[in-house]
Amino acid sequence: MKKGKMVSLLLLFALLLTLIPITHSSAATSWNLAWSDEFDGTSLNAANWSAEIGTGNSGWGNNELQYYTSRTQNVQVSGGNLAITAQRESYNGMNYTSARIKTQGLRSFTYGKIEARIKLPSGQGLWPAFWMLGTNIDSAYWPKCGETDIMERVNNNASVNGAVHWDANGQADYSQVSGNLDFSQYHVYGVEWDSTYIKWFVDGTLYSSFYIENGTGNTEEFQKPSFILLNLAVGGNWPGSPDGSTAFPAQMLVDYVRVYNASTSSSIVSGSTYILTNKTSGKVLDVVDNSVASGAQMQQWTNYSANNQKFKVDSTGDGSYKLTAVHSGKVLDVPSASTSSGVRLQQWDSNSSNAQKWNIVDVGGGYYKIVSKANGFAVDVAGSSTADGAAVQQWTDNGTDAQKWSFTKVN
Repeated sequence: MKKGKMVSLLLLFALLLTLIPITHSSAATSWNLAWSDEFDGTSLNAANWSAEIGTGNSGWGNNELQYYTSRTQNVQVSGGNLAITAQRESYNGMNYTSARIKTQGLRSFTYGKIEARIKLPSGQGLWPAFWMLGTNIDSAYWPKCGETDIMERVNNNASVNGAVHWDANGQADYSQVSGNLDFSQYHVYGVEWDSTYIKWFVDGTLYSSFYIENGTGNTEEFQKPSFILLNLAVGGNWPGSPDGSTAFPAQMLVDYVRVYNASTSSSIVSGSTYILTNKTSGKVLDVVDNSVASGAQMQQWTNYSANNQKFKVDSTGDGSYKLTAVHSGKVLDVPSASTSSGVRLQQWDSNSSNAQKWNIVDVGGGYYKIVSKANGFAVDVAGSSTADGAAVQQWTDNGTDAQKWSFTKVN
């Protein structure tokens, strides 16, 4: 939602992106639902969303004209929809009100398919958006946190925009537009995001791709967790102000927001026991000191085929798996469901939370990555160490060998 003068050097970078081979179809990827809000209740789910209040800094950085509230006049859940309503009214010194909600501090994601089914308003000065910001925005600030605009539309434009904004020794921007759409209807707006690309879709049709592998073009912001925002702005630098033709109240209707992880490999046999070997070190996932205590940490160690190096892999029924240490009966767990990179993994009593659910994704060559359903981080050997006792942690999914594991079936 923040706009600024594009860095001219990045125009060349954007052109170079078109020379990089890209996959124009997601047909080879299947997806498992990791999280959703279907807006089937009668109020906004406070476990998923919080509402921004006020006018922000300089009109949310864009000289927008609305005052955001949490009033039911502006944000409401009913009839299976989230309704964000912009109104022309005098309120706290502004002439318009609307709403902006976010999952910050509640739900964050690294990679996956993120989509929403939305019906958008039309009108001069209206600016609805479905977008993401990096969870480190309060420390790194914008644009170093990274911004992914899954969908933005202004005024009566016949298409929507998909964009990213990041820091490359100054603000950098990349944006493309979809084909023309019938805005009297709902459409599904989404991105597919992994360590290599961000790809934009409308109703399942790809219209833009952006290359981010290994942080090319200073895009390392897009290898880190993000949270989701939905809002309907009025006025601002991009759309300009409403005029006499703009109908109020104006409403953005959201049927659902869904986040998917890439599907787990079907070659993993639920109910079987495996030894997990790291590709970088050749050492195996191990519970420290053969401990049976909740909170005992994970490490890598030379393979002795000990029971604290064996994990029973069971489907959780939603495309994910839990990994149970044979010696203790406790499961691989993210401490306190942390969303911080670098947190050391542990074993804990089974409680069926997302902090104990893992997507096991085939990465080829007989190896898999193990990705937390709670936060999108991958199981990783700290520092790519080859030493006995090196910590096994969660880390941003980066495709390195320290995050690749072979599964050797032992029964």
